[in-house]
Amino acid sequence: MDVREKVSLLPHTPGVYRFLDSEGTVIYVGKAKDLHRRVSQYFRPPESLDRKTRLMVTKISDMMFAVVDTEQDALLLENNLIKKLQPRYNILLKDSKTYPWIVIKKEPFPRVMITRRLTKDGSRYFGPYSSAAHAHALLDLIAQLYQLRTCKLRLSEEAIAQGKFKVCLNAHLGRCSAPCVGSIGKEEYERMIAAVEKLLGGGARSLIKENRELMMAASGRMEYEQAQVYKERMQLLENHYAKSAIVNQAMNDIDVFSVESEGAEHFCNFMRIREGSVVQSFNMELEARLEESQEAVLETFMAEMMSHFGPLSREVVVPFVPQGSFEGVSFVVPQRGDKLELLRLSRKNAGALKAEKYRHEERVNPDEYNRKVMESLQRDLGMMYLPQHIECFDNSNIQGTNPVASCVVFRDARPSKKDYRHFKIKTVVGANDYASMKEVVNRRYSRLLAEGEPLPQLIVIDGGRGQLHFALEALHELGIADKVCVVGLAKRLEEVIRPGDPYPLFLDKNSSSLKVLMQIRDEAHRFGITFHRNLRSKGQIGSQLAEIPGVGEKTATRLLGHFGSVKRIRQASLQELESVAGKTMAARVYNYFNEGTV
Repeated sequence: MDVREKVSLLPHTPGVYRFLDSEGTVIYVGKAKDLHRRVSQYFRPPESLDRKTRLMVTKISDMMFAVVDTEQDALLLENNLIKKLQPRYNILLKDSKTYPWIVIKKEPFPRVMITRRLTKDGSRYFGPYSSAAHAHALLDLIAQLYQLRTCKLRLSEEAIAQGKFKVCLNAHLGRCSAPCVGSIGKEEYERMIAAVEKLLGGGARSLIKENRELMMAASGRMEYEQAQVYKERMQLLENHYAKSAIVNQAMNDIDVFSVESEGAEHFCNFMRIREGSVVQSFNMELEARLEESQEAVLETFMAEMMSHFGPLSREVVVPFVPQGSFEGVSFVVPQRGDKLELLRLSRKNAGALKAEKYRHEERVNPDEYNRKVMESLQRDLGMMYLPQHIECFDNSNIQGTNPVASCVVFRDARPSKKDYRHFKIKTVVGANDYASMKEVVNRRYSRLLAEGEPLPQLIVIDGGRGQLHFALEALHELGIADKVCVVGLAKRLEEVIRPGDPYPLFLDKNSSSLKVLMQIRDEAHRFGITFHRNLRSKGQIGSQLAEIPGVGEKTATRLLGHFGSVKRIRQASLQELESVAGKTMAARVYNYFNEGTV
């Protein structure tokens, strides 16, 4: 049966579908609320599909599907199949690391330890923890609170009763309750294990309350040593809780998700809040093989977190509502308050994962990193060509004096300093940034055209709509306005101004696109200011020496070249001046600075 015939027979129910190529390999797994409607969308006219999806559809030779009861069941089945089959065109979970878990072993008098392997032996696992340091800190806290055994002895009631074990050093030091010799009963030990479970599940606040009540009760019975034990536990828990509590204590059972995207790469964070404390924070990178929306990426990440941490909380804080629906879950996109602060913290964690990845790439493979930066810039600005050659212009003048401009050049996202150019403004009188920008842009590209040099793919104008308008006028007069992409970058809010667009473009402040635009703008400003200061300095020096009757430009240049500054010329002896400028000129300079007259 032809694939299209199979599609026409699909039911209008939730389910999961698989596309196979001519060799029978699964190339894509998807889920749908309505299988018939969703799968039919892939076989619309090709021009209605994006490029990557069109390519995938050409490789489909067969299709399989499975019907499920709910959309959420479809999501979980899709997630499991993707991890199992690793289809070529699905979102890739770029996560080859093994994360630490805290396990409470299924055994008599259970041990609590860190592991990186999950085995189906009936043990209880908590995690995973994206930070091993966090897992070890929790284990240290548990060791301080409860005297649990760490030995590998196979304890049984019979062996303990027969006295087969001896007290170890940890027991002598008060670190173990010594169940091996019957110093603690099974019921009391299990109470400690239950408290550990509650702590790992985010119940620190209720444990504090419980230990306070036990302390007061023991004190009332005049069992002061036992009361001191409960007090120390309470203080340890309070210290731990104070470090992890970041929001309103009344805020219970909330999950938080965020996504930071850079092209096809998506950096995600999940946080679980219990009793006002963050009990889980987990980062993951996802790579989209097709042109997936952020909503679809968020849904995929949620499914993965559900496979790790179980069902979502009833309330979930998100930057935008994910694709699909989750039964019994209420999504909140906060605008203010504690929940917005939680979302910001989650985004900060996702941003840190992104920054770490790019720092590593920049260090290990700078060419690949720069290519990604250029692709990001091309995508964000809607350019036809990759911006391998970028030029930026900036004007500099103070109160209209010594007006200059600078042009800096980036090639392959790196400064190309040999191509930097300075301009003295020639045709504009006074401080007129708009006219100065037009003059400089005209001079720069009329020369490139005359010399047959290639034009840049992107021109950045430091300034707002006024400067951008006059730069465009110059490009239109040269007949090249349609051959280059031109944008303005306004300093105040880092707005990207595009010709013909009444609304500015606000790029994410953490995006590599905005960072490279700001870098080239700041470099143009630095280069222009340096040139302007040098001109002003030379002008002031020249005018001071020019005030000395009989001292011309050549003499002033010779003196400055030898002494380096007017200050040193003023301090020089007559003999030193004579060795450079001759007797007559030396006498004039010496008398001017020392007597004020010639």
